[in-house]
Amino acid sequence: MNYQHNFSLKNYNTFGIKALAKSFVEVTSTEELTQVLKDNQDIFILGGGSNMLLTQNIEKLVVHVNLKGIEVVKEDDNFVWVKGNAGENWHEFVQWCIAKDFGGIENLSLIPGNVGTTPIQNIGAYGVEIKDTMYRCEAMNIETQQMQTFTNAECEFAYRESIFKNELKGQFIITSVIYKLTKKNHNLNTSYGAIDAELAKMNIENPTIKNISEAVIAIRSSKLPNPKELGNSGSFFKNPIISKELYEKAVQQFSEMPHYKVSETEVKVPAGWLIEQAGFKGKRFGDAGIHKNQALVLVNYGEATGKEIYDLSKLIQKTVLEKFGIAIEAEVNII
Repeated sequence: MNYQHNFSLKNYNTFGIKALAKSFVEVTSTEELTQVLKDNQDIFILGGGSNMLLTQNIEKLVVHVNLKGIEVVKEDDNFVWVKGNAGENWHEFVQWCIAKDFGGIENLSLIPGNVGTTPIQNIGAYGVEIKDTMYRCEAMNIETQQMQTFTNAECEFAYRESIFKNELKGQFIITSVIYKLTKKNHNLNTSYGAIDAELAKMNIENPTIKNISEAVIAIRSSKLPNPKELGNSGSFFKNPIISKELYEKAVQQFSEMPHYKVSETEVKVPAGWLIEQAGFKGKRFGDAGIHKNQALVLVNYGEATGKEIYDLSKLIQKTVLEKFGIAIEAEVNII
């Protein structure tokens, strides 16, 4: 293993923030990971770098988890269990599954990041979340280096939440994830967002999972900037889930406010709509800004610091709260 010092993390975070790691090492096997954890106490775990904002240098050893490999571990007539190692690029993993006609994750196409971080965040898009297909994951206990398996239920999934963001935060490194996917009779989810409209534009009446993936890719590409071209971390904020009473109070003043029913007592309001109505969409503050096509996405136009993007996010939160009485939370991890 090659330990490097004063290592630039600019190419290891999708915001393209210039930050330094005191030390840096890449691990490509669980054996290497075990050795690094035995030899070092103070570490920072780095996966695909897609769901974080670096506001400072990392004054510790950064361990880049880059375990590769995809395999079918089990199958029957209707289902297949596919294992992806933590360092596999998520979108490439989705495309690998689609090429084999394994269904269930096609709506999650083009989400940045790696396989290993998908359960942590319970990533989701277009009516589908990781909790819908994740069978189990394997993780290494950072303190003991023992491997532990977590079932779907044990991950305690919620909206953009899991046990790895709460009770077990900072205690485990996910090394692989197994997804239970369909081999036939795919449960196609086309009703969310603009998927049906995009399929109609493509003149497709009976879509395959590949068609749905292509539609999602087209929609995301039209709204979201490519991190390789414009630094960003996808959706910066969660869609707030608020009480029915708070929504009814807000909608008296803002009658056009969209919402989605979550339960009998709660509704979800699109954070992008709130941010746009607060006047931020397309605005630029130096090299930090809000994307012109999607108000949920904060961007780095080149030389923005993590603190400048963080300060902009706090300004957005403050303005939205003052205008609508609704608090919005960051989805991105602030480092």
